[in-house]
Amino acid sequence: MMNRDLIVLLHGVGSRGSDLQAVAEHWQQAMPHAFIVLPDGPSVFDMGPGFQWFSVSGITEESRPARIAAARETFDSTLTDLFRELGINPVKDRVVLAGFSQGAIMAMDALVRGGYPFAGVVAFSGRLASPQPLQPIAGSKALLIHGKSDQVIGWTESQKAAEALCAAGVKVELSLEENVSHTITVAGIRTATNFINKLFTPDA
Repeated sequence: MMNRDLIVLLHGVGSRGSDLQAVAEHWQQAMPHAFIVLPDGPSVFDMGPGFQWFSVSGITEESRPARIAAARETFDSTLTDLFRELGINPVKDRVVLAGFSQGAIMAMDALVRGGYPFAGVVAFSGRLASPQPLQPIAGSKALLIHGKSDQVIGWTESQKAAEALCAAGVKVELSLEENVSHTITVAGIRTATNFINKLFTPDA
């Protein structure tokens, strides 16, 4: 049986999977063979409609790593359920974990835990705030995309994340976009498409 390709796209806090449908549609056109899923976060957003991967109510730089660690169980359950429903073997099949904002935080956290041999991770407008130590699988690949006018999560967070991931043995690409705020641009989607296509190409 041929390997199958899956992209799991994770939304930001206070959002829902369907809000990233435009990104998914672009990727589906470019990679029609791939499964693309847009799960909702496991809990309802504390401060309005939508969902969250972890609560940001009262969060600080000091408390964020513990919040991420506490979110891992429900996050892993979400992935496990998706793999089961789609018949995906995360070891034999190629799985790309992509996320925006809080979704990017969770995607990078999954990468640095080293639990699954992801084909790659794409992080839009995120930060690496996982508890130490970072233990990614050697040779893992990641693409970090960030707008330099982001007022929600500063672009330097992706720069720092790239440096930390490189130091931990991850092959990182960093794309910084001028005059772009906290959003996903068409140019960013294209950059991610090229990155993912290479991951899904044998011997890439």
